[in-house]
Amino acid sequence: MEAPRSEALLQGERLSRSYDGRRVVDVESVEVWAGEVLALLGPNGAGKSTLVRLLAALETPDGGRVLYKGRELRRDDRELRRAAAAVLQRPYLWRGTVGQNVEFGLKARRLPAAERRARVRAALETLEVAHLEAVPVDTLSGGEAQRVALARALALEPEILFLDEPTADLDVTVRRRLLADLERVVRHAAPAIVLITHDPGEAFALADRVAVMEGGRIVQAGTPADIFEAPATEFVASFTGAEFMLSGRVETVEEDTMMVRLDSGHMLEIAGHGEAGAPVRVAYRPEDVLIAPPDSPATSARNRFAAKLTRLHPQGGLVRLRLGSDDLNIEALITRHALEDLGFELGTPVVVQIKATALHVFPV
Repeated sequence: MEAPRSEALLQGERLSRSYDGRRVVDVESVEVWAGEVLALLGPNGAGKSTLVRLLAALETPDGGRVLYKGRELRRDDRELRRAAAAVLQRPYLWRGTVGQNVEFGLKARRLPAAERRARVRAALETLEVAHLEAVPVDTLSGGEAQRVALARALALEPEILFLDEPTADLDVTVRRRLLADLERVVRHAAPAIVLITHDPGEAFALADRVAVMEGGRIVQAGTPADIFEAPATEFVASFTGAEFMLSGRVETVEEDTMMVRLDSGHMLEIAGHGEAGAPVRVAYRPEDVLIAPPDSPATSARNRFAAKLTRLHPQGGLVRLRLGSDDLNIEALITRHALEDLGFELGTPVVVQIKATALHVFPV
């Protein structure tokens, strides 16, 4: 979904916040545009929730400012309060029925009864829980409660919807179903959505832009493709699923490629720019590692070397493989059916192939 770029709906500038002398947010700039889903992605303690509290005017920053539609906000700003809604990791539902909970905010805003009923019904139908309208909330499952909390937020027709780890406390099956519903609903829920998550898969599935946070800072922001295909730092690469090989050193650089000699002695051709002689770390994703029998024909992958299969670790329908070659160990991820077709067992000689564009170099 393309978002207009004339003026950000919500914007933070030079935001800082400290607790007990410890800086938990130090963000130069962050924008939320009308028509987009922005994911704040990072591990626990990265500052995601604190940044959202600053953006939502629930806390006052120690430094910097927050603007809503170009106007600087103060704490508990009434206009933003009426324009925003939130769904938390652990939804708090009041006593009463599902319908009464969804209607609560609409009553507080003194909407006519007919409009309240229409909005409640529409929100419950959107989240596929209309059949629970008369059910007491204390009988709901975790997944049902989260859907009701989301319906309650949607009924308010917010301009900005904040989603704080909405699937984190759910079991795998329920989480998968709610995530699928979020993908279906989220783009029609509000003109702008801010998603807090520690799950790269969730961020990449739902967001137009992703801001990766580490230690209170936004260390990279861009589209999911930007983050996945061109991680800016070793932390971003590792957090979004890359594995790391042994350290190495840039041997030569030519145009858009470089040759890196790993400490194991292996040479790798890598797409990108570097400085000859510089020590580096090389990142890759296990799903980008191709394996084949030793006598298989060469592919377009620039990097090809012999190894042995030293470990098999099943992960449901996937299998993680460890491929050993002298001092170099590489992890690969393939489907269980692919492994069966190849007929590989522990100790089987294989050929490892990796494209130059699948490798990322970071300075030490």
